[in-house]
Amino acid sequence: MILEMKVPSPGESIKEVEIATWLVKDGDYVEKDQAIAEVDSDKATLELPAEMSGIITLKAEEGDAVAVGAVVCLIDTSAAKPSGSAPAAEAPKAEAKTEAPKAEVKAEAPKAAPAPAATYATGTPSPAARKILDEKNIAPATISGTGKDGRITKEDAVNAVPSMGTPTGGNRGSERTKLSMLRRKVAERLVAAKNETAMLTTFNEVNMTPINLIRNEYKDAFKAKHGGLGLGFMSFFTKAVTRALELYPDVNSMMDGDYKVAYDFADISIAVSGPKGLMVPVVRNAENLSFRGIEAEIKRLALRARDGQITVDDMTGGTFTITNGGVFGSMLSTPIINPPQSGILGMHNIIERPIAVNGKVEIHPMMYVALSYDHRIIDGRESVGFLVAVKEALENPLELLMNGDAKRALEL
Repeated sequence: MILEMKVPSPGESIKEVEIATWLVKDGDYVEKDQAIAEVDSDKATLELPAEMSGIITLKAEEGDAVAVGAVVCLIDTSAAKPSGSAPAAEAPKAEAKTEAPKAEVKAEAPKAAPAPAATYATGTPSPAARKILDEKNIAPATISGTGKDGRITKEDAVNAVPSMGTPTGGNRGSERTKLSMLRRKVAERLVAAKNETAMLTTFNEVNMTPINLIRNEYKDAFKAKHGGLGLGFMSFFTKAVTRALELYPDVNSMMDGDYKVAYDFADISIAVSGPKGLMVPVVRNAENLSFRGIEAEIKRLALRARDGQITVDDMTGGTFTITNGGVFGSMLSTPIINPPQSGILGMHNIIERPIAVNGKVEIHPMMYVALSYDHRIIDGRESVGFLVAVKEALENPLELLMNGDAKRALEL
């Protein structure tokens, strides 16, 4: 029986996918539920499992765009599983070589003919000139020789000057590869965000000393209590964002034509880097999660992104985004809005800097934060007030994020 395998629908809005990689070859025997291909949609990379066991015949090539519901391969389910390959037959032993006796007659070796005098074609350097040109990294073809028959002399090489701006060595290759469907969609959305929104960015800085003190005091107990889960910065930032969204709900809204859609929940998209590029899975109802709950959910989603198991549902429906360029060393940037959302918070690296505290200069770990927002729906008061609220919560986490009890907030 020949089974036609068709492209399943990864989501309601997705009409086609792209064959990113075949994990099997034409004619291979595949087992039921074995991953046979990776397919890219405009939202995620998904694995395509074999529906039955049998011999597979591929009907699409890598890079092909295939409509949802189209046949991508055939599986001959009546084909028997090939038995293991038989051991290779033992190679016959090589017969002992018998050398024919060498003739005793010694033939007189012919005398070598005298070597012809060295001649040089036009543009050919003499040995001394070639050495000098090699040291100067100058190609002989760029030199006009003044010697006999156009030969390049030592004097020509000494006087030669490298041609400015003309490459005289090194690799100059290039490679043209097609972007994955996911990467092309990300590019399309980023350009659309720049062109179709009135994007503006406001900045502030955060003194990370209070958070560092809490983490240093409780991170070991947190890890021991919650099965190896780390107490990172993202849970503090997520809690600070959900609090600020309650104070400034316009930042938690979107444009829909002539209407504004406001949300009474906070689904926070967290930008993570995966093998296929930047992905933005969503932490649902983050306003109701504890520190432990946020850290556990971020870890789960990050692992799924890293392993290529992220789904469309994991990345759909966020109301606000947090991105952390600081993990790559970024000190300051202007993050691009993740449409159709209206705001994105950019975190950056932490650097010790001198600041004024109560009239004195002190050194503290500081982080620049940036809020990019759609000015069509968010005014300056809301955007600046939102970012100040985030700053206040991060600089006073015990009172504003933990209700004055760090142990209880961390479930210790």
